Amino acid sequence: MSDLHASDLPDTSPALALALNLARAQATMVRRLDQVLGSYHGISFGDFMLLNSLARAPGGRMRRVDLAERQGLTASGVTRTLLPLEKIGLVERQLDPRDARVAYAAITDSGRELLLNASNAADQCSKDLLRNCPAEQFEQLGNALSLISGLPQQSF
Repeated sequence: MSDLHASDLPDTSPALALALNLARAQATMVRRLDQVLGSYHGISFGDFMLLNSLARAPGGRMRRVDLAERQGLTASGVTRTLLPLEKIGLVERQLDPRDARVAYAAITDSGRELLLNASNAADQCSKDLLRNCPAEQFEQLGNALSLISGLPQQSF
């Protein structure tokens, strides 16, 4: 057994400290948003994010591979997430008439209605979670997070 103590560890770099804080903040936000959205609307925050992306996409649909990239999921991960949403009628699968290999995920009217109602709860929960963060820092923080994700900042 090792006699390693906390005092033996190297100092935490600012980059690692930021990564650890981001991970804790993300876990807290997802847990709270899952709780609120699940209690009132029967969906997870991940479901909400997918519906939000689809609703804001041209024609309310996206190729599954593009949706996976936007959500930071694998193609199979987005398929697993979409399946229950398809079963309850919030999302539908659409095939490209010109290329049978291409499948789209499209939000349905029921999905749009649920998203509209859930957006109010998600917004209120987000405001509560961010109540101690100065609003004037939101844009700067959003830019920094976009740089970390490697994707352009999105206007959700």
